[in-house]
Amino acid sequence: MDRVNRLYMVRHGQVVGYDGFPVYGHTDVEMTDVGVMQMEKLAERLRLVNISAIYSSDLKRSLLGAQIIARYHDAPLHALRELREMHFGDWEGLTLAEIRERFPDELEKRKTDLLNYQNPGEGESIERLSARVMNYFKSILEDQAGNDILLVGHGAVNRVILCHALGLDLSRMFKIHQDYGCLNIIDYFADTTLVRMMNG
Repeated sequence: MDRVNRLYMVRHGQVVGYDGFPVYGHTDVEMTDVGVMQMEKLAERLRLVNISAIYSSDLKRSLLGAQIIARYHDAPLHALRELREMHFGDWEGLTLAEIRERFPDELEKRKTDLLNYQNPGEGESIERLSARVMNYFKSILEDQAGNDILLVGHGAVNRVILCHALGLDLSRMFKIHQDYGCLNIIDYFADTTLVRMMNG
């Protein structure tokens, strides 16, 4: 069975303020020195694989990671708003502790309808995130048919793609862990999908 695409999917490196468990979403934050080093190590790990195109969100933590990996590859780099992390509305930039303190009622609402809940301040639901990411990602796979590609994404974005690849309901997405600087490898065939590595 011939492979149509191989996806090397990475999460960006460690970000400033990581130890407070921040909810950054669309907030455009820098990676730490450790985060940059994580991406440099990953770039070295991937330097001999054949990559035809590189995709990232346009947020600098993802884009810088893609640029670091791209140094080893003669491949176009596409920075796309459509691949941004989930938008968290009024929770943007807050730590989990701050959210628990300021929005206890909203957290309860989220528990009762995880997939459709939208944070106050025009936050994005998981269903809307999935539609945004997967609609664009499917077009990338079609455009790159026959090629192996790299995507430098975000925690929730990667989980959505993994859920679809594994046939999991989105309600289980937070049972999939994505460390800073991790690597996932997914093979796409005409009629099936094979996850070869997850959170490696």
